[in-house]
Amino acid sequence: MINFETGPIRPPSEAESILLRITRNCHWNKCVFCPVYKDEPFSIRKVEEIKRDIDAMAAIRDRIHHRGNASCGARPDRVAVFDAVKSLDRDGEVHGECARQVAFWICRGLESLFLQDADALVLRTEQLVEILNYARAAFPTITRITTYARAKTVSRKSPDDLKALRAAGLNRIHIGMESGSNAVLSLVQKGVTQDELIRSGRLVMAAGIELSEYFMPGLGGRELSEEHAVESAAVLTAVNPTFIRIRSTVPVPGTPLHRMMTEGRWVPLTEEEKVGEIRACLERLDGITSTVQSDHIMNLLEDVAGRLPGDKQRMLETIDCFLNMNPPDREAFIVGRRMGRYRHLSDYAPLPDVEMGRRPHIRRQR
Repeated sequence: MINFETGPIRPPSEAESILLRITRNCHWNKCVFCPVYKDEPFSIRKVEEIKRDIDAMAAIRDRIHHRGNASCGARPDRVAVFDAVKSLDRDGEVHGECARQVAFWICRGLESLFLQDADALVLRTEQLVEILNYARAAFPTITRITTYARAKTVSRKSPDDLKALRAAGLNRIHIGMESGSNAVLSLVQKGVTQDELIRSGRLVMAAGIELSEYFMPGLGGRELSEEHAVESAAVLTAVNPTFIRIRSTVPVPGTPLHRMMTEGRWVPLTEEEKVGEIRACLERLDGITSTVQSDHIMNLLEDVAGRLPGDKQRMLETIDCFLNMNPPDREAFIVGRRMGRYRHLSDYAPLPDVEMGRRPHIRRQR
């Protein structure tokens, strides 16, 4: 049976990408807020094993095309593609989930490839170049190759290493900055310093590779909130990444951060306080041209998105609009957003089911 291996996560922005697993899990795996990879051993997959997965993806593509007589071009026949998948699944020729992943990718033009798991750049540069070249030969339609990477790993790469990766097709790197404050980075056991964050970001940008830096409102807790916002803005200003992606802190049960909260060693911010922290960071972002994106379901204000500097005032006004709402409406929007009834602040209108959901929250507050 034809199949290939995939890891557990990818960024939301890579929803249209096929997933190619380069490493298994995370070689650092100490960040106190992260629920992924815990108790899972880290390993680097062999180049030949990864190439076999690429071959499997190509074989599935070809079988879908042949079985369904479905176009794999720019405008594939979606019905024919998934009818072919059902046929292959019935015959047991291809692993069903792998076939569905490739079929979805076919329908998105076979254009974007995401390298898993937490840090593909831990491979030697020449190995990763070999893999990228092999993937692009198998899929000439690929126009974007992206990956997660740790700042410390990137900071150890030479400019020539990164330029070689760019030449091989790697054109976007996602780095979990989370915070620019050394105190916060130490608190959450990020294993990197502010200087390394700046060095790694500048290396990526200088190599001509797009860079997504992640900022986590609320990560420093109440004690370090101001420093977290100010120092994060300082790093982002020094780097001027392509994207600044907002990821609100959520202390997931079972994580060390959640235990820190229950033990009183870390005090979480309210929703309003996290929004205020975003504002404090955003208002300090001067002289850069990054695109701010709030592309995650756990973010309260998906509206806070735009290109700096032109959209900065609009984003600040959106934040102020929320903060200046009367308390019952603000609370109703928070509850409705968490219920999935509102996507944007501009969607807000009183709804009966949101009010019903708000009542237990009011009782808890009393």
